[in-house]
Amino acid sequence: MKILAIESSCDETAASVVENGRTVISSVIASQVEEHKIYGGVVPEIASRRHAENISWVVGKALDEADLDYSGIDAVGVTYAPGLIGALLVGVNFAKGLAFSSKKPLIPVHHLRSHIAANYICSPELEPPFLALVVSGGHSHIINVKSYTDFEIIGRTRDDAAGECLDKAARTMGIPYPGGANLDKIAKNGDNKAYRFPHPRVEGAPLDFSFSGLKTSVINIIHNASQKGETINIPNLGASYISAVVKCLTENLMKAAEITGSRKIVTAGGVSANSVLRNELKELCAERGYKLYMPKLSLCGDNAAMVGSQAYYEYLAGHTAKENLNAIASLGIDKNFIL
Repeated sequence: MKILAIESSCDETAASVVENGRTVISSVIASQVEEHKIYGGVVPEIASRRHAENISWVVGKALDEADLDYSGIDAVGVTYAPGLIGALLVGVNFAKGLAFSSKKPLIPVHHLRSHIAANYICSPELEPPFLALVVSGGHSHIINVKSYTDFEIIGRTRDDAAGECLDKAARTMGIPYPGGANLDKIAKNGDNKAYRFPHPRVEGAPLDFSFSGLKTSVINIIHNASQKGETINIPNLGASYISAVVKCLTENLMKAAEITGSRKIVTAGGVSANSVLRNELKELCAERGYKLYMPKLSLCGDNAAMVGSQAYYEYLAGHTAKENLNAIASLGIDKNFIL
């Protein structure tokens, strides 16, 4: 089954043709990073406008690279939640028109489910159940993946997401957008014990995260140094900060693995590209005998190939939509699409 998938939840306009959920035939991404860099982050209105300008040629190029026309696809999958509402609407409306005109099934796909599905492309042998750590600019979740379409959230952030904290800390350090990725590069040769950071915990919820205190702490260190005329060693500060964020993520994930008895660990989302997180998880899972799955770096960020992968399993579960499909800015990964 060949699915044409569309992704436009944030600032990447992407389209892909994926066969049977595992084989990527084509994948095209139009990035807006350079334009948003001058603002230090994504500007929703600009993102929506660029999606409207790019989506037609991006979809056309994905079909061309797959050597297909609309008659050669079996369904259209699209990210409908969660994300920037204006950005989502561009992809959803384009997909609805395409599905209606070509008389193909329309498959609504949850963005976070797609990130997890990136691992199905990279590791064809991977099947649920497993435990997933989903970390991005807007989300930090520990999820018990019971099946391809059955998800249980067992841990989540109570305030900021890990990716947001990395981005804002990087901005305070004067590191250009995209902050988290650039901070990872700058901190590679830094001393991760040079600065001490708190280890926030949520009372009564041992698997939940709280990152706002970490974000405040790094901002205070920089402001205090500035007021005293002291020089901050940015590689050392960045390495120490990343280490603190990663420790919060991995400590709770290992607790979750013990509680659930899961022997398979999956990472997903933009922050899963962080080199410190990847190395730490490799070490921890090797020590405990867990099987670790991580998407390749090109599939950690937003892309349509992961949407096409998850769309296949949503279709098998009967999750299709009609022409009244709407975009949803905020929706839990555990919520199935309501027919």
